[in-house]
Amino acid sequence: MPHENAKLLPAVRSFLSSPKQLLIGGEWVDAKDGKTFATVNPSTEEVLVQVAHASAVDVDRAVVAARTAFESPSPWSKMTPRERSHLLWRIGDLIDAHADEFAQLEALDNGKRVEAARDGDVAISAELFRYFAGWATKMEGTSIPMSVPGREFHAYTRREAVGVVAGIVPWNFPLLMACFKIVPAITAGNTVILKPAEQTPLTALRLGELLLEAGVPAGVVNILPGFGDTGAALVDHPGVDKVAFTGSTEVGKKIAAAASGNLKKVSLELGGKAPNIIFNDADIDAAIAGAVLGGYFNEGQCCVNGSRLYVQRGVFDRVVEGVAAAAAAIKVGDGFDVTSQMGPLVSQEQHEKVLGYIRGAVRDGAVLNAGSADAVGDRGFFVSPTLITSVNEQMAVQTDEIFGPVVTALPFDSEDEVVAAANNTVYGLAAGVWSNNIGTAHRVGARLRAGTVWLNTWHADDVTLPRGGFKQSGWGRELGSFGLDDYTQLKTVIAELR
Repeated sequence: MPHENAKLLPAVRSFLSSPKQLLIGGEWVDAKDGKTFATVNPSTEEVLVQVAHASAVDVDRAVVAARTAFESPSPWSKMTPRERSHLLWRIGDLIDAHADEFAQLEALDNGKRVEAARDGDVAISAELFRYFAGWATKMEGTSIPMSVPGREFHAYTRREAVGVVAGIVPWNFPLLMACFKIVPAITAGNTVILKPAEQTPLTALRLGELLLEAGVPAGVVNILPGFGDTGAALVDHPGVDKVAFTGSTEVGKKIAAAASGNLKKVSLELGGKAPNIIFNDADIDAAIAGAVLGGYFNEGQCCVNGSRLYVQRGVFDRVVEGVAAAAAAIKVGDGFDVTSQMGPLVSQEQHEKVLGYIRGAVRDGAVLNAGSADAVGDRGFFVSPTLITSVNEQMAVQTDEIFGPVVTALPFDSEDEVVAAANNTVYGLAAGVWSNNIGTAHRVGARLRAGTVWLNTWHADDVTLPRGGFKQSGWGRELGSFGLDDYTQLKTVIAELR
Protein backbone atom coordinates (compact mmCIF):
# COMPACT_ATOMS: atom_id res chain seq x y z
CA MET A 1 0.00 0.00 0.00
CA PRO A 2 1.19 3.59 -0.63
CA HIS A 3 1.13 4.31 3.10
CA GLU A 4 3.79 1.62 3.56
CA ASN A 5 6.21 3.35 1.20
CA ALA A 6 9.33 3.72 3.34
CA LYS A 7 10.21 6.98 1.61
CA LEU A 8 7.04 8.79 2.68
CA LEU A 9 7.43 11.67 5.11
CA PRO A 10 5.50 11.43 8.38
CA ALA A 11 3.47 14.50 7.33
CA VAL A 12 2.44 12.76 4.11
CA ARG A 13 1.47 9.59 5.97
CA SER A 14 -0.61 11.70 8.35
CA PHE A 15 -2.31 13.54 5.50
CA LEU A 16 -3.27 10.26 3.84
CA SER A 17 -4.48 8.67 7.07
CA SER A 18 -8.01 10.10 6.91
CA PRO A 19 -10.57 10.90 4.19
CA LYS A 20 -10.23 14.34 2.63
CA GLN A 21 -13.00 16.90 2.98
CA LEU A 22 -14.20 20.05 1.21
CA LEU A 23 -12.95 23.49 2.27
CA ILE A 24 -15.95 25.82 2.55
CA GLY A 25 -16.04 29.08 4.51
CA GLY A 26 -12.79 28.34 6.32
CA GLU A 27 -13.99 24.92 7.57
CA TRP A 28 -13.27 21.36 6.46
CA VAL A 29 -16.62 19.69 5.86
CA ASP A 30 -18.02 16.53 4.27
CA ALA A 31 -20.05 16.71 1.08
CA LYS A 32 -23.67 17.35 1.99
CA ASP A 33 -24.76 14.05 0.45
CA GLY A 34 -21.78 12.17 1.90
CA LYS A 35 -20.40 11.12 -1.49
CA THR A 36 -16.68 10.40 -1.91
CA PHE A 37 -14.38 9.12 -4.62
CA ALA A 38 -11.01 7.38 -4.63
CA THR A 39 -7.86 9.07 -5.84
CA VAL A 40 -5.34 6.57 -7.23
CA ASN A 41 -1.56 6.30 -7.45
CA PRO A 42 -0.91 5.96 -11.23
CA SER A 43 2.38 4.14 -10.63
CA THR A 44 0.80 1.34 -8.62
CA GLU A 45 -2.94 1.65 -9.35
CA GLU A 46 -3.56 1.58 -5.57
CA VAL A 47 -6.08 3.83 -3.84
CA LEU A 48 -4.42 6.63 -1.89
CA VAL A 49 -7.40 8.02 0.03
CA GLN A 50 -11.11 8.78 -0.31
CA VAL A 51 -11.99 12.37 -1.19
CA ALA A 52 -15.28 14.22 -0.71
CA HIS A 53 -17.23 14.74 -3.95
CA ALA A 54 -18.86 18.20 -4.03
CA SER A 55 -22.42 18.37 -5.37
CA ALA A 56 -24.43 21.36 -6.61
CA VAL A 57 -25.57 21.88 -3.01
CA ASP A 58 -21.95 22.15 -1.89
CA VAL A 59 -21.22 24.55 -4.74
CA ASP A 60 -24.05 26.76 -3.50
CA ARG A 61 -22.63 26.66 0.03
CA ALA A 62 -19.21 27.67 -1.28
CA VAL A 63 -20.62 30.51 -3.40
CA VAL A 64 -22.43 31.92 -0.36
CA ALA A 65 -19.21 31.70 1.67
CA ALA A 66 -17.17 33.35 -1.07
CA ARG A 67 -19.73 36.12 -1.61
CA THR A 68 -19.92 36.80 2.12
CA ALA A 69 -16.13 37.01 2.31
CA PHE A 70 -15.98 39.36 -0.68
CA GLU A 71 -18.65 41.85 0.30
CA SER A 72 -17.87 44.81 2.56
CA PRO A 73 -17.43 45.05 5.53
CA SER A 74 -15.83 41.60 5.64
CA PRO A 75 -12.27 41.21 6.97
CA TRP A 76 -11.10 40.48 3.41
CA SER A 77 -12.69 43.59 1.93
CA LYS A 78 -11.07 45.72 4.65
CA MET A 79 -7.60 44.21 4.22
CA THR A 80 -5.21 46.80 2.79
CA PRO A 81 -3.14 46.09 -0.31
CA ARG A 82 -0.01 46.01 1.84
CA GLU A 83 -1.58 43.45 4.15
CA ARG A 84 -2.55 41.31 1.15
CA SER A 85 1.03 41.59 -0.09
CA HIS A 86 2.43 40.38 3.20
CA LEU A 87 -0.09 37.53 3.28
CA LEU A 88 0.87 36.36 -0.20
CA TRP A 89 4.55 36.40 0.68
CA ARG A 90 3.86 34.42 3.85
CA ILE A 91 2.05 31.73 1.84
CA GLY A 92 5.02 31.44 -0.52
CA ASP A 93 7.34 30.89 2.42
CA LEU A 94 5.01 28.23 3.86
CA ILE A 95 5.00 26.34 0.55
CA ASP A 96 8.79 26.38 0.56
CA ALA A 97 8.83 25.10 4.13
CA HIS A 98 6.65 22.13 3.10
CA ALA A 99 8.23 21.59 -0.34
CA ASP A 100 9.24 17.96 0.20
CA GLU A 101 5.77 17.13 1.47
CA PHE A 102 4.07 18.74 -1.54
CA ALA A 103 6.47 16.98 -3.91
CA GLN A 104 5.68 13.56 -2.47
CA LEU A 105 1.94 14.15 -2.59
CA GLU A 106 2.22 15.27 -6.21
CA ALA A 107 4.28 12.22 -7.12
CA LEU A 108 1.76 9.91 -5.44
CA ASP A 109 -1.32 11.52 -6.96
CA ASN A 110 -0.06 12.57 -10.40
CA GLY A 111 2.82 10.14 -10.98
CA LYS A 112 5.52 12.67 -11.80
CA ARG A 113 8.99 12.30 -10.33
CA VAL A 114 9.46 13.64 -6.81
CA GLU A 115 12.48 15.72 -7.84
CA ALA A 116 10.63 17.21 -10.81
CA ALA A 117 7.69 18.13 -8.61
CA ARG A 118 9.84 19.70 -5.90
CA ASP A 119 12.24 21.62 -8.15
CA GLY A 120 9.59 22.62 -10.69
CA ASP A 121 5.95 22.65 -9.63
CA VAL A 122 6.43 23.39 -5.92
CA ALA A 123 9.23 25.92 -6.30
CA ILE A 124 7.36 27.87 -8.98
CA SER A 125 4.16 27.80 -6.93
CA ALA A 126 5.97 29.45 -4.02
CA GLU A 127 7.52 32.01 -6.34
CA LEU A 128 4.11 32.85 -7.83
CA PHE A 129 2.89 34.00 -4.43
CA ARG A 130 5.99 36.14 -3.90
CA TYR A 131 5.89 37.64 -7.39
CA PHE A 132 2.25 38.63 -7.15
CA ALA A 133 2.80 39.95 -3.61
CA GLY A 134 4.55 42.84 -5.33
CA TRP A 135 1.51 43.56 -7.50
CA ALA A 136 -0.99 43.72 -4.63
CA THR A 137 0.08 47.31 -3.90
CA LYS A 138 0.13 48.37 -7.55
CA MET A 139 -3.48 48.01 -8.68
CA GLU A 140 -3.47 51.55 -10.02
CA GLY A 141 -5.87 53.66 -12.04
CA THR A 142 -5.30 56.60 -14.39
CA SER A 143 -6.32 60.26 -14.33
CA ILE A 144 -7.86 61.29 -17.66
CA PRO A 145 -8.32 64.94 -18.77
CA MET A 146 -11.74 65.84 -20.17
CA SER A 147 -12.50 68.58 -22.72
CA VAL A 148 -15.89 70.11 -21.92
CA PRO A 149 -16.08 73.87 -22.68
CA GLY A 150 -16.95 76.00 -19.68
CA ARG A 151 -16.90 73.14 -17.17
CA GLU A 152 -14.18 71.43 -15.16
CA PHE A 153 -14.05 67.76 -14.25
CA HIS A 154 -11.75 65.32 -12.50
CA ALA A 155 -11.99 61.92 -14.22
CA TYR A 156 -10.10 58.81 -13.26
CA THR A 157 -10.21 55.03 -13.46
CA ARG A 158 -10.10 52.40 -10.72
CA ARG A 159 -9.05 48.76 -10.98
CA GLU A 160 -11.47 46.72 -8.89
CA ALA A 161 -11.88 43.03 -8.14
CA VAL A 162 -14.38 41.07 -10.22
CA GLY A 163 -15.95 39.24 -7.27
CA VAL A 164 -16.35 35.47 -6.88
CA VAL A 165 -13.99 33.52 -9.15
CA ALA A 166 -14.39 29.85 -10.04
CA GLY A 167 -11.04 28.27 -10.86
CA ILE A 168 -11.19 24.90 -12.66
CA VAL A 169 -7.82 23.26 -13.16
CA PRO A 170 -6.37 20.15 -14.88
CA TRP A 171 -4.37 17.19 -13.60
CA ASN A 172 -1.01 17.66 -15.35
CA PHE A 173 0.37 20.30 -12.93
CA PRO A 174 -2.11 20.08 -10.03
CA LEU A 175 -0.50 22.38 -7.46
CA LEU A 176 0.91 24.81 -9.98
CA MET A 177 -2.36 25.19 -11.88
CA ALA A 178 -4.23 25.72 -8.62
CA CYS A 179 -1.83 28.57 -7.84
CA PHE A 180 -2.26 29.97 -11.35
CA LYS A 181 -5.93 30.59 -10.48
CA ILE A 182 -5.77 31.40 -6.77
CA VAL A 183 -2.80 33.79 -6.73
CA PRO A 184 -3.83 36.49 -9.24
CA ALA A 185 -7.43 36.27 -8.07
CA ILE A 186 -6.69 37.03 -4.43
CA THR A 187 -3.96 39.51 -5.35
CA ALA A 188 -6.69 41.62 -6.92
CA GLY A 189 -9.01 41.15 -3.93
CA ASN A 190 -11.36 38.50 -5.33
CA THR A 191 -12.56 35.39 -3.55
CA VAL A 192 -12.10 31.94 -5.08
CA ILE A 193 -13.78 28.57 -5.41
CA LEU A 194 -11.24 26.09 -6.74
CA LYS A 195 -12.21 22.80 -8.36
CA PRO A 196 -9.14 20.58 -8.69
CA ALA A 197 -9.13 17.74 -11.20
CA GLU A 198 -10.75 14.59 -9.88
CA GLN A 199 -7.58 12.63 -10.73
CA THR A 200 -5.29 14.84 -8.62
CA PRO A 201 -6.98 16.67 -5.72
CA LEU A 202 -4.44 16.13 -2.96
CA THR A 203 -1.96 19.01 -3.28
CA ALA A 204 -4.79 21.52 -3.72
CA LEU A 205 -6.32 20.29 -0.48
CA ARG A 206 -2.98 20.47 1.32
CA LEU A 207 -2.56 24.00 -0.04
CA GLY A 208 -5.93 24.84 1.47
CA GLU A 209 -4.59 23.86 4.88
CA LEU A 210 -1.60 26.16 4.45
CA LEU A 211 -3.78 29.06 3.32
CA LEU A 212 -5.74 28.85 6.56
CA GLU A 213 -2.51 28.54 8.54
CA ALA A 214 -1.16 31.67 6.82
CA GLY A 215 -4.22 33.66 7.86
CA VAL A 216 -6.35 33.79 4.71
CA PRO A 217 -9.81 34.82 6.01
CA ALA A 218 -12.65 32.31 5.97
CA GLY A 219 -14.41 32.00 2.62
CA VAL A 220 -11.69 33.73 0.59
CA VAL A 221 -10.48 30.42 -0.86
CA ASN A 222 -12.84 27.43 -1.00
CA ILE A 223 -11.81 24.05 -2.46
CA LEU A 224 -14.34 21.64 -3.96
CA PRO A 225 -13.02 18.34 -5.34
CA GLY A 226 -15.36 16.58 -7.72
CA PHE A 227 -16.03 15.51 -11.28
CA GLY A 228 -17.56 17.30 -14.25
CA ASP A 229 -20.86 17.76 -12.41
CA THR A 230 -19.09 19.90 -9.81
CA GLY A 231 -17.47 22.06 -12.47
CA ALA A 232 -20.74 22.43 -14.37
CA ALA A 233 -22.53 23.57 -11.21
CA LEU A 234 -19.86 26.21 -10.67
CA VAL A 235 -20.03 27.48 -14.24
CA ASP A 236 -23.83 27.61 -14.15
CA HIS A 237 -24.11 29.30 -10.76
CA PRO A 238 -25.45 32.88 -10.99
CA GLY A 239 -23.38 33.87 -7.94
CA VAL A 240 -20.09 33.25 -9.74
CA ASP A 241 -18.70 36.34 -11.47
CA LYS A 242 -15.81 34.80 -13.40
CA VAL A 243 -14.60 31.38 -14.53
CA ALA A 244 -10.90 30.71 -15.04
CA PHE A 245 -10.33 27.36 -16.73
CA THR A 246 -7.32 25.41 -17.91
CA GLY A 247 -7.99 22.21 -19.83
CA SER A 248 -9.16 20.85 -23.14
CA THR A 249 -10.59 22.97 -25.93
CA GLU A 250 -13.70 20.78 -26.00
CA VAL A 251 -14.52 21.52 -22.36
CA GLY A 252 -13.50 25.16 -22.78
CA LYS A 253 -16.15 25.63 -25.46
CA LYS A 254 -18.80 24.17 -23.15
CA ILE A 255 -17.74 26.52 -20.35
CA ALA A 256 -17.86 29.55 -22.64
CA ALA A 257 -21.39 28.62 -23.72
CA ALA A 258 -22.62 27.92 -20.18
CA ALA A 259 -21.12 31.14 -18.80
CA SER A 260 -23.32 33.18 -21.10
CA GLY A 261 -26.23 32.65 -18.69
CA ASN A 262 -25.22 35.65 -16.60
CA LEU A 263 -22.38 36.83 -18.87
CA LYS A 264 -19.62 35.73 -16.52
CA LYS A 265 -16.13 36.86 -17.36
CA VAL A 266 -14.24 33.88 -18.77
CA SER A 267 -10.55 33.19 -19.27
CA LEU A 268 -9.43 29.96 -20.92
CA GLU A 269 -6.07 28.28 -21.43
CA LEU A 270 -6.89 25.36 -23.69
CA GLY A 271 -5.31 22.71 -25.86
CA GLY A 272 -2.18 22.81 -27.96
CA LYS A 273 -0.39 20.93 -30.71
CA ALA A 274 2.85 22.89 -30.87
CA PRO A 275 5.07 22.80 -33.97
CA ASN A 276 8.83 22.57 -33.34
CA ILE A 277 10.78 23.61 -36.45
CA ILE A 278 14.44 22.73 -37.01
CA PHE A 279 16.30 24.31 -39.94
CA ASN A 280 19.42 22.88 -41.62
CA ASP A 281 21.59 25.63 -40.11
CA ALA A 282 20.54 25.02 -36.48
CA ASP A 283 22.86 23.80 -33.76
CA ILE A 284 21.69 20.24 -34.32
CA ASP A 285 22.84 18.79 -31.02
CA ALA A 286 21.05 21.57 -29.13
CA ALA A 287 17.97 21.16 -31.33
CA ILE A 288 17.83 17.42 -30.66
CA ALA A 289 18.07 18.02 -26.92
CA GLY A 290 15.38 20.69 -27.22
CA ALA A 291 13.12 18.37 -29.20
CA VAL A 292 13.45 15.70 -26.50
CA LEU A 293 12.70 18.15 -23.71
CA GLY A 294 9.91 19.81 -25.68
CA GLY A 295 8.30 16.51 -26.63
CA TYR A 296 8.57 14.38 -23.51
CA PHE A 297 8.57 16.89 -20.64
CA ASN A 298 6.14 15.97 -17.84
CA GLU A 299 5.47 12.57 -19.43
CA GLY A 300 4.26 14.45 -22.52
CA GLN A 301 1.32 15.76 -20.48
CA CYS A 302 1.93 19.44 -21.15
CA CYS A 303 -0.15 21.65 -23.44
CA VAL A 304 2.90 23.58 -24.75
CA ASN A 305 4.99 20.52 -25.59
CA GLY A 306 6.42 20.39 -29.10
CA SER A 307 4.60 17.30 -30.28
CA ARG A 308 4.85 18.14 -34.01
CA LEU A 309 8.49 18.10 -35.09
CA TYR A 310 9.29 19.60 -38.50
CA VAL A 311 12.89 19.11 -39.68
CA GLN A 312 14.45 20.52 -42.84
CA ARG A 313 15.30 17.69 -45.17
CA GLY A 314 19.08 18.13 -45.07
CA VAL A 315 19.24 17.19 -41.37
CA PHE A 316 16.06 15.14 -41.05
CA ASP A 317 17.70 11.72 -40.72
CA ARG A 318 20.25 13.00 -38.21
CA VAL A 319 17.62 14.64 -36.03
CA VAL A 320 15.29 11.63 -36.12
CA GLU A 321 18.17 9.32 -35.22
CA GLY A 322 19.21 11.59 -32.33
CA VAL A 323 15.73 12.07 -30.90
CA ALA A 324 14.96 8.35 -31.21
CA ALA A 325 18.16 7.40 -29.41
CA ALA A 326 17.49 9.88 -26.61
CA ALA A 327 13.87 8.72 -26.26
CA ALA A 328 14.93 5.08 -26.08
CA ALA A 329 17.41 5.94 -23.30
CA ILE A 330 14.77 7.53 -21.04
CA LYS A 331 14.07 5.29 -18.07
CA VAL A 332 10.36 5.01 -17.32
CA GLY A 333 9.42 4.20 -13.73
CA ASP A 334 7.87 5.14 -10.40
CA GLY A 335 8.28 8.79 -9.44
CA PHE A 336 9.84 7.77 -6.11
CA ASP A 337 12.66 5.88 -7.88
CA VAL A 338 15.55 8.34 -8.14
CA THR A 339 16.77 6.57 -11.28
CA SER A 340 13.48 7.16 -13.11
CA GLN A 341 13.43 9.86 -15.77
CA MET A 342 9.76 9.64 -16.68
CA GLY A 343 6.76 8.62 -14.59
CA PRO A 344 3.41 7.15 -15.62
CA LEU A 345 0.50 8.84 -17.27
CA VAL A 346 -2.07 10.14 -14.83
CA SER A 347 -4.86 7.59 -15.22
CA GLN A 348 -6.03 4.42 -16.91
CA GLU A 349 -8.23 6.51 -19.20
CA GLN A 350 -5.27 8.62 -20.36
CA HIS A 351 -3.12 5.51 -20.71
CA GLU A 352 -5.62 3.83 -23.01
CA LYS A 353 -6.13 7.04 -24.99
CA VAL A 354 -2.42 7.54 -25.71
CA LEU A 355 -1.79 3.90 -26.63
CA GLY A 356 -4.83 4.06 -28.89
CA TYR A 357 -3.32 6.96 -30.86
CA ILE A 358 -0.02 5.10 -31.26
CA ARG A 359 -1.75 1.93 -32.45
CA GLY A 360 -3.94 3.91 -34.82
CA ALA A 361 -0.89 5.55 -36.38
CA VAL A 362 0.79 2.19 -36.91
CA ARG A 363 -2.38 0.83 -38.55
CA ASP A 364 -2.35 3.84 -40.89
CA GLY A 365 1.21 3.07 -42.02
CA ALA A 366 3.30 5.22 -39.68
CA VAL A 367 6.70 4.06 -38.43
CA LEU A 368 7.75 3.90 -34.77
CA ASN A 369 11.35 5.10 -34.57
CA ALA A 370 11.22 4.91 -30.78
CA GLY A 371 8.66 3.65 -28.30
CA SER A 372 5.98 1.01 -28.50
CA ALA A 373 2.26 0.58 -28.95
CA ASP A 374 2.26 -1.67 -25.89
CA ALA A 375 2.07 -0.72 -22.22
CA VAL A 376 5.25 -0.73 -20.16
CA GLY A 377 5.11 -3.29 -17.34
CA ASP A 378 2.11 -5.09 -15.91
CA ARG A 379 1.16 -2.47 -13.30
CA GLY A 380 0.85 1.30 -13.53
CA PHE A 381 -0.01 3.56 -16.45
CA PHE A 382 3.40 3.70 -18.14
CA VAL A 383 4.06 4.49 -21.83
CA SER A 384 7.43 4.56 -23.59
CA PRO A 385 8.58 7.88 -25.09
CA THR A 386 7.54 7.50 -28.70
CA LEU A 387 8.77 9.04 -31.97
CA ILE A 388 6.68 8.48 -35.10
CA THR A 389 7.62 9.16 -38.73
CA SER A 390 5.96 8.45 -42.09
CA VAL A 391 2.89 10.40 -41.02
CA ASN A 392 0.82 12.89 -42.97
CA GLU A 393 -1.04 16.03 -41.94
CA GLN A 394 -4.41 14.24 -41.92
CA MET A 395 -3.57 11.51 -39.40
CA ALA A 396 -5.13 11.82 -35.95
CA VAL A 397 -1.73 11.46 -34.33
CA GLN A 398 -0.70 14.62 -36.21
CA THR A 399 -3.83 16.72 -35.69
CA ASP A 400 -5.12 15.83 -32.21
CA GLU A 401 -3.77 16.84 -28.82
CA ILE A 402 -2.67 13.44 -27.50
CA PHE A 403 -1.27 14.58 -24.14
CA GLY A 404 1.28 11.83 -23.81
CA PRO A 405 4.95 11.18 -24.70
CA VAL A 406 4.30 11.03 -28.43
CA VAL A 407 6.16 13.12 -31.03
CA THR A 408 5.70 13.01 -34.80
CA ALA A 409 8.45 14.08 -37.21
CA LEU A 410 8.03 15.27 -40.80
CA PRO A 411 10.60 16.66 -43.27
CA PHE A 412 10.21 20.02 -45.04
CA ASP A 413 12.08 21.91 -47.75
CA SER A 414 11.17 25.61 -47.67
CA GLU A 415 10.32 28.24 -45.09
CA ASP A 416 6.93 28.99 -46.63
CA GLU A 417 6.09 25.28 -46.68
CA VAL A 418 6.85 24.73 -43.01
CA VAL A 419 5.11 27.89 -41.82
CA ALA A 420 1.95 26.82 -43.63
CA ALA A 421 2.16 23.34 -42.13
CA ALA A 422 2.91 24.63 -38.63
CA ASN A 423 -0.09 26.98 -38.71
CA ASN A 424 -2.40 24.31 -40.16
CA THR A 425 -4.05 23.54 -36.83
CA VAL A 426 -6.98 24.79 -34.76
CA TYR A 427 -4.53 25.35 -31.91
CA GLY A 428 -2.13 28.21 -31.26
CA LEU A 429 -0.62 27.85 -27.81
CA ALA A 430 3.12 27.46 -28.45
CA ALA A 431 5.71 26.97 -31.19
CA GLY A 432 9.46 26.86 -31.62
CA VAL A 433 12.16 27.59 -34.19
CA TRP A 434 15.78 26.39 -34.29
CA SER A 435 18.19 28.27 -36.59
CA ASN A 436 21.60 29.89 -36.20
CA ASN A 437 20.44 32.60 -38.63
CA ILE A 438 18.95 35.26 -36.38
CA GLY A 439 16.90 36.64 -39.27
CA THR A 440 15.36 33.25 -40.01
CA ALA A 441 14.57 32.57 -36.37
CA HIS A 442 12.82 35.90 -35.75
CA ARG A 443 11.11 36.04 -39.15
CA VAL A 444 9.63 32.57 -38.86
CA GLY A 445 8.78 33.12 -35.20
CA ALA A 446 6.78 36.19 -36.15
CA ARG A 447 4.82 34.21 -38.75
CA LEU A 448 3.76 31.46 -36.35
CA ARG A 449 0.26 31.83 -34.89
CA ALA A 450 0.97 30.99 -31.27
CA GLY A 451 0.85 32.71 -27.89
CA THR A 452 4.39 31.65 -26.96
CA VAL A 453 7.23 31.17 -29.45
CA TRP A 454 10.62 29.81 -28.38
CA LEU A 455 13.70 30.52 -30.50
CA ASN A 456 16.62 28.09 -30.07
CA THR A 457 15.22 26.86 -26.77
CA TRP A 458 12.13 25.17 -25.35
CA HIS A 459 10.27 25.45 -22.03
CA ALA A 460 12.26 28.53 -20.98
CA ASP A 461 9.77 30.25 -18.69
CA ASP A 462 9.28 32.65 -15.80
CA VAL A 463 6.40 33.83 -13.61
CA THR A 464 6.86 37.31 -15.10
CA LEU A 465 5.84 36.16 -18.59
CA PRO A 466 2.24 36.13 -19.86
CA ARG A 467 0.97 32.87 -21.30
CA GLY A 468 -2.06 32.02 -23.36
CA GLY A 469 -3.15 31.03 -26.82
CA PHE A 470 -4.26 32.09 -30.26
CA LYS A 471 -7.21 30.51 -32.08
CA GLN A 472 -8.86 27.64 -30.18
CA SER A 473 -6.11 27.56 -27.56
CA GLY A 474 -7.96 30.03 -25.40
CA TRP A 475 -8.95 33.51 -24.28
CA GLY A 476 -6.90 35.87 -22.13
CA ARG A 477 -3.46 35.62 -20.56
CA GLU A 478 -2.15 34.25 -17.29
CA LEU A 479 0.80 35.42 -15.19
CA GLY A 480 2.99 38.49 -15.49
CA SER A 481 1.38 41.88 -15.09
CA PHE A 482 -1.07 40.90 -17.85
CA GLY A 483 -2.33 38.07 -15.64
CA LEU A 484 -4.19 40.54 -13.43
CA ASP A 485 -6.28 42.01 -16.24
CA ASP A 486 -8.80 39.15 -16.30
CA TYR A 487 -9.25 39.30 -12.52
CA THR A 488 -10.12 43.00 -12.39
CA GLN A 489 -12.66 45.31 -13.96
CA LEU A 490 -12.21 48.94 -14.86
CA LYS A 491 -14.40 51.59 -13.31
CA THR A 492 -14.52 55.18 -14.61
CA VAL A 493 -15.26 57.94 -12.09
CA ILE A 494 -16.19 61.51 -13.13
CA ALA A 495 -16.53 64.35 -10.65
CA GLU A 496 -17.53 67.88 -11.61
CA LEU A 497 -15.43 70.54 -9.87
CA ARG A 498 -17.50 73.56 -8.82
